[in-house]
Amino acid sequence: MTDEGPAHGSRPAPEADEPRDFVKYTFFHLLPEWRRLAVEARQEGKRRFVDVLEHPPAGVLVRTYALTGLKANAELLVWSIGPELEPLQELHARLLGTPLGGYLETPYSYLGMGRRSEYVGTHAHGGEGSETQRRPFDLPYLFVYPFVKKREWYSLPFEERRRIMGEHFRIGHQYPQVRIHTGYSFGLDDMEFILAFEASRPADFLDLVNDLRPSEASRFTALETPIFTCVLTSARRALDLAEGLP
Repeated sequence: MTDEGPAHGSRPAPEADEPRDFVKYTFFHLLPEWRRLAVEARQEGKRRFVDVLEHPPAGVLVRTYALTGLKANAELLVWSIGPELEPLQELHARLLGTPLGGYLETPYSYLGMGRRSEYVGTHAHGGEGSETQRRPFDLPYLFVYPFVKKREWYSLPFEERRRIMGEHFRIGHQYPQVRIHTGYSFGLDDMEFILAFEASRPADFLDLVNDLRPSEASRFTALETPIFTCVLTSARRALDLAEGLP
């Protein structure tokens, strides 16, 4: 469901001095051993973990989401955004350095970067704003998944790809309430894109995906799983849910 791909000489890349944010989606799984610790130890561990998230390195923007009961092996998503990689590394190092960090696994981790669309220039789907500097809309739900296109897609002439993507955009524009964040992962991570969609109702995103299924562009999809349904919440609330607290 991404709206763009690498230029392959068809369109110039973004200007070298244009600000371009990195986006990082880190999914954490809380080991069951943590739940067996004394309440006092868990409270202190959570306090220090939350403090890191509430005071990230300079320039880093953080949002947290709960997945307890929604995904088998992940309970917390940390969505971090920043113009440099090193502060993102520092954030995650601080998290792992807390007492709680020793009881966390990272079953999924995705890295991407902002980039302007090669197909539509200044197009912004659903009022998404800057394509190079990402900012959350803070809608209640976030849907995240990696995305890979078939190699045949890139052998098509650029004008043909743009025509096909035109239908894709028209369907997307029927759902302005669903906000897209496209992260480019070519050369940075294992997938081609990391996609995230914010919505106020899960039904809106489900209907959008359903309408895109018959589109011509969908024929060139190689991978769009795993898919994560995430609920915007504070870090403390997400951890409480992972511990089984009501």
